[in-house]
Amino acid sequence: MSDQEDLKDGQLNIELTEEIADGIYSNLAILTHSHAEFIIDFIKIVPGAPKAKVKSRIIMTPQHAKRLMRALEENVTKYEQSFGEIVDHGQNQPIPMNFGGPTTKA
Repeated sequence: MSDQEDLKDGQLNIELTEEIADGIYSNLAILTHSHAEFIIDFIKIVPGAPKAKVKSRIIMTPQHAKRLMRALEENVTKYEQSFGEIVDHGQNQPIPMNFGGPTTKA
């Protein structure tokens, strides 16, 4: 069956390579947007390291960003129903600009 036939039946054949299936760890996401797109930078901060690197950048339309937001809300709700409330210990705490390393002195 061709890809076009799959789409007509409402099914999409999605390929997940081994490299992508391994995933990328991120403990910080920074979101920005323009009138036409949302940009999400996924970053891994390592304590004591002087800088952090963007590990992945996702660019999407505002419509897709809203769909992602709804999907995340739905999945967090289902997770909490199964495993209990997710407690955000980092709420309202600024991101340390030294990323856990020693502070600088002038």
